[in-house]
Amino acid sequence: MGRVGECLTETTSSLGAAESCSLSLLMAVQEHNDFVNVGKKETTIGKRQSLDPKKYLSLDGNSLTIADLVRLGKGLFNIKLTTEAEEKINEAREVIETIIKENRGTDQACARLNCTPGVIEIHIHILKSVCVCVCVCVYVGVGTPLSVERTRMLLALRINVLAKGYSGVSMETVQAMVKAFNASCLSWVPEKGTVGASGDLAHLTLGLMGEGRMWSPQRGWDHAKTVLECHGLTPLVLKPKEGIGLINGTQMMSSLAAEAVERAVGVARQADIIAALSLEALRGTTKAFHSDVHAVRPHPGQIEVALRLRSLLHSDVFPSQISDSHRTCDRVQDAYTLRCIPQVHGVANDTIAFVKSILTTELNSATDNPLVFAERGETISGGNFHGEYPAKALDYLAIGVHELASMSERRTERLVNPSLSELPAFLVQDGGLNSGFMIAHCTAAALVSESKALCHPSSVDSLSTSAATEDHVSMGGWAARKALRVVEHVEQVLAIELLAACQALEFLRPLKSTTPLEKVHELVRTVVRPWDHDRQMSPDIEAAHTLLREEKVWEAARPYMDQYRDSPWWVEGCRGMVSSVGGGGGPQCVRAAPVQCFSSLAQ
Repeated sequence: MGRVGECLTETTSSLGAAESCSLSLLMAVQEHNDFVNVGKKETTIGKRQSLDPKKYLSLDGNSLTIADLVRLGKGLFNIKLTTEAEEKINEAREVIETIIKENRGTDQACARLNCTPGVIEIHIHILKSVCVCVCVCVYVGVGTPLSVERTRMLLALRINVLAKGYSGVSMETVQAMVKAFNASCLSWVPEKGTVGASGDLAHLTLGLMGEGRMWSPQRGWDHAKTVLECHGLTPLVLKPKEGIGLINGTQMMSSLAAEAVERAVGVARQADIIAALSLEALRGTTKAFHSDVHAVRPHPGQIEVALRLRSLLHSDVFPSQISDSHRTCDRVQDAYTLRCIPQVHGVANDTIAFVKSILTTELNSATDNPLVFAERGETISGGNFHGEYPAKALDYLAIGVHELASMSERRTERLVNPSLSELPAFLVQDGGLNSGFMIAHCTAAALVSESKALCHPSSVDSLSTSAATEDHVSMGGWAARKALRVVEHVEQVLAIELLAACQALEFLRPLKSTTPLEKVHELVRTVVRPWDHDRQMSPDIEAAHTLLREEKVWEAARPYMDQYRDSPWWVEGCRGMVSSVGGGGGPQCVRAAPVQCFSSLAQ
């Protein structure tokens, strides 16, 4: 039955008949959920991986970045607490211990520790068992577990929040969590079952208590107690207040949000490069990207995207034979998906920057309940656990990033349609015999259509729970999961456009594009050969998707984009923009406040 059942048995004699009946039911549930024989199988949490981090990242509850959290998820660092964090944790715990000593056996102690006075008199000597009860009763998630990386991010983020020193959890417990993270002992945390308010973290906590399932590189899936013992770790024994202090918070949705934002940053800047490739293949004009056009509508994202496009396509810095070949054509302007790239991609970048700001605050916020204010020896019950902030931001992220895929799918349509591209139908010779990119475009269309449904906001929905006490909830867990799916769809749709654009360039040979775009073409050709006749395309799409996930496209083009920013042409464009908006002081003005928020996206 395990430690939970033993604790509950010890507690039964101290409670009334009704409570005894309820605890018996919980014991029965534990008996029928013994996972010892289940854990040896590989599951969607990931392959067994051996991690040997060499560096430590210090957590203080105040300065964790999205990028660092993602790195922690990848196992690139161990973690440790700062000295200041340890002091704050100890000070908050002293407040809890003082409350217990001063209010032994009274309802007042229960109230100050966020229990329910009058319903049951909870004596101090059984508070530890009550903490266990709290964790067990919300161990009700369903579905596949989070991946290794996502569970690691969740655990690291929870430790960071506890490091702020407002939770009242003991140093012993926090250090046990740190040791579990460094050993990659990860609890079974199902994806589904959260409404984005209280109790999201029960599965994470119960595994650390030696109950349920746990994963580690050495054991794979096994009973949590076995996994912990295999690594020389001891299951948590919760102290008063620690049950409620460990299960509440927004870390589930926020850790998933961190991955979504980090991937969105990467795919957004690579979307500009892929769009530039398509513009070249379709022999479009760069006039719409002139700095003066965007200076008179100075949204920061729009200005940044136009600058990126100029740095990829500027013919005086990077001559393009393809561009020269149609310089005298009579086309006045291009379709919106080419001409309006800065405007549409720009607002996607602005959306990401906004969400990034919200999430950075959330990662370093105390979000459990009640909160302990050690400086005045007081606990206050509030609502910081409510997930509305990350939920709303994630819904906004999905809507904003989706437009990158919407634009991309339409550009792919232009590339494969001979009446629009003046290239061979579906970008392949012998069109009657070969289908080329016909069905790949269908895949892009299917992904875009699916994402449209996923972009419906989850945070506009709320269902009352817990006998109307939790009468408004954020649904932030679903907001996070669907935002991740939308970001993945954007990556896949852009991977298809990347392949199509590179294939289109093959039909324009021997003409060459600009140096940065040719470098991207060379990169793609290291993993996908030109399409001369039909073959399986799924492996090619996956290979291109991997390039985007690893940001190889950005790495290939960025040195040349930086070269443009160091050129006289960039300075001249800046002067034109300053003049257009009535400013002064030289080109540095253009890189001031409006655009500065994108410096982090461009790194």
